[in-house]
Amino acid sequence: MSDLDARASELDRAHVFHSWSAQAGLSLPVVAGGQGATVWDHAGHRMLDFSSQLVNVNIGHQHPAVVAAIREQAEQLATIGPATANLVRGEAAARIVARAPEGMNKVFFTNGGADAIENAIRMARLHTGRDTILSTYRSYHGNTGAAITATGDWRRLPNQYARGHVHFFGPFLYRTEFWAQTEEEEGARALHHLERVIQSEGAQTIAAVLLESVPGTAGILVPPPGYLAGVREICDRYGILLILDEVMAGFGRTGQWFAFDRHDVVPDLITFAKGVNSGYVPVGGVIISDPIAATFDERVFPGGLTYSGHPLAAASIVAALDAMESEGIVAHAREIGETTIGPGLRALAERHPMIGEVRGEGVFWALDLVTDPQTRAPISAATLGQLKSALVARGLLPFAAENRIHVVPPCVVTKDEVAQALEIYDAAFAEVAGG
Repeated sequence: MSDLDARASELDRAHVFHSWSAQAGLSLPVVAGGQGATVWDHAGHRMLDFSSQLVNVNIGHQHPAVVAAIREQAEQLATIGPATANLVRGEAAARIVARAPEGMNKVFFTNGGADAIENAIRMARLHTGRDTILSTYRSYHGNTGAAITATGDWRRLPNQYARGHVHFFGPFLYRTEFWAQTEEEEGARALHHLERVIQSEGAQTIAAVLLESVPGTAGILVPPPGYLAGVREICDRYGILLILDEVMAGFGRTGQWFAFDRHDVVPDLITFAKGVNSGYVPVGGVIISDPIAATFDERVFPGGLTYSGHPLAAASIVAALDAMESEGIVAHAREIGETTIGPGLRALAERHPMIGEVRGEGVFWALDLVTDPQTRAPISAATLGQLKSALVARGLLPFAAENRIHVVPPCVVTKDEVAQALEIYDAAFAEVAGG
């Protein structure tokens, strides 16, 4: 370990309080630089970043166009408040709505994904005059008041203090709650379940259904064909808004600009963050349908943020989206998922019984890890920890959650980098299985 790496670790342990962690046992890799799908420490030890950090560095590390845009904007105007008109903020909003469905022409900028969810919920409640928000148990929407209560996983349990939230089960055939045997059965039964929850809670009380278009942290659960369109139809029938959370799945991650693009559905509100600028500057937002935006034409919207539409963030959005378009990055993510990542992971599963299921699209994949392929019993936290350590030791930064390894490199990952990563996964699974 170099002196700089040692100093970084020393300062981190002494002064940095980390999220979602017991602090005493942390031993974190030092990252000093990066390029594309690779990062390195101060000593120059390189690692493949197949986590994209928190599944947000879609355009890759240190893309020169985005770095240059931030630098140029800082030299021109480093910050300005939201109660101004600013050219780069308007350009960023225009780039975003150009990718959204027709009839969605306004963007409310936030600092990240969680407060995008907060404000989408606020808009839905004010527009409908209703209170309840429905969301799935297998979900993650952020760690602020309403966002964490809308979240379905364990992290909401010590944090629930927001009102008016009800959960339901979304489709997940591999671990079905509905005794389904096919995707068609799973989708139809999940839709029936949702409608019964709406009826039981009282449709007249429900403001919105909030869904991740493709649940990410919960396991990269690509919805079966027709499910999202079915949710839209149910919402329309009961006068309920549909909020689609594209914070993790959006802007290239699934090989589409928005993950819902291939599901024949148009939401009322879209939340985004992460991939819109690959996290180079913190930013998120809500894309608002015209009828909801019109609610606030003569009525004050009771929400705001000091850094809403920050010019450095806006400049990074413009540069990132322009580069993704001109360089064909979204199409590349789709193609490499279909031809390289997906087939490679399925070949891994044939060799390693620990891999119970491979699922995903684009550069958004999960390996569901089991102790027994027949019972599908999840592996233990200890086994997952061993696997993570084996991957890091071989030069790969993984994204691990519960009993899963998520394979989520930047959208710009190359076929050679995927091949290298597949070799690392193969060796790590063999080591852990061999015990």
